[in-house]
Amino acid sequence: MSLTNPSQLLLRNTHLLKSKAPLFINLPDDGFIEHFIEQNKIAKLSCYNNNFIDYQAIQRKHSDTIDCSFTSVYQSKIQHDLVIISFPKSKAELNFTLAMIAHSLCDDALILFVGEKKSGVQSTQKLTQNFLVNCLKVDAARHCLLFAGQFNNQRTPFNVDDWFKCYQIEINDIKLTIASLPGVFSQQKLDVGTALLLDNLPNHLHGKVLDFGCGAGVISCYIGKKYTNVELSLLDVSALAIASAKRTLEINHLSGDVFASNSLSEVKCSYQNVVSNPPFHQGIKTNYQATETFLKNIKTYMLHQSSITIVANSFLRYRPIMESNIGKTKTIINKQGFAVYHSIVK
Repeated sequence: MSLTNPSQLLLRNTHLLKSKAPLFINLPDDGFIEHFIEQNKIAKLSCYNNNFIDYQAIQRKHSDTIDCSFTSVYQSKIQHDLVIISFPKSKAELNFTLAMIAHSLCDDALILFVGEKKSGVQSTQKLTQNFLVNCLKVDAARHCLLFAGQFNNQRTPFNVDDWFKCYQIEINDIKLTIASLPGVFSQQKLDVGTALLLDNLPNHLHGKVLDFGCGAGVISCYIGKKYTNVELSLLDVSALAIASAKRTLEINHLSGDVFASNSLSEVKCSYQNVVSNPPFHQGIKTNYQATETFLKNIKTYMLHQSSITIVANSFLRYRPIMESNIGKTKTIINKQGFAVYHSIVK
């Protein structure tokens, strides 16, 4: 696998990578880890990823030698002297991450931030002024930036409950409270696409229902309130989304099986109904592959006479994929730049 541009930038600065107990946060499996291990043979490396795909890839290769974590909150007794953070798409998520790791850092630990310019990494100095001292841009190449700063040794109590944002929605007389951690899609309000989907669901849903790309759990909670004879399953690639969906279910007095999956990799059941507002971004990049793979393979996990209903930006050509791989597909509505598609497995 070829090194990504941010990883190439890091390897131009090997003098910053000397460490006894480094922590890599949301770095991809692109070969950088192997380069780092080769140059730092005695380092006790830890990798934290809140993306299940990256976690799985690293864990499969390095589980014997690296402490790999996939969870919404990083916790470790190790005191890290170096942290490398892949700059997240959400600035609020960066603040969450820094607060979360403070108790796992040595005094004066070196923190590196790397990312493509369009990721917002150029705002690192401003965003970290309450966490770092001497934060400076140290390199720029291949449309990427690298910042470095020292931990200011201020450790305040971290409670994940303080980071959930809650808001209320009401659709068709159904009232819900949504809880969401930073970085989760539609963290502060109901998005247009999901609202359109919820307003155009089938008249009857029953049995096992799969919510693909569940985010904070809005779709499943609405279904759980509207259709009483359902059994909910929710999957997402993000540990932050999974934690949010679990909290949203709890607040609304509902239950469901919430789990991480790389597309359908961890799905073990067959479903009577599938619903989704499928994602088409991986980090800051547009990526349709996960949704296309989902639509091409979901029929394997659908029972006879089962249905699938999704919403997507109307410019995305998902309907032909559904027609080819699931069955006859209807466009239920096309409005405000979004379309709702519905197929039944015969």
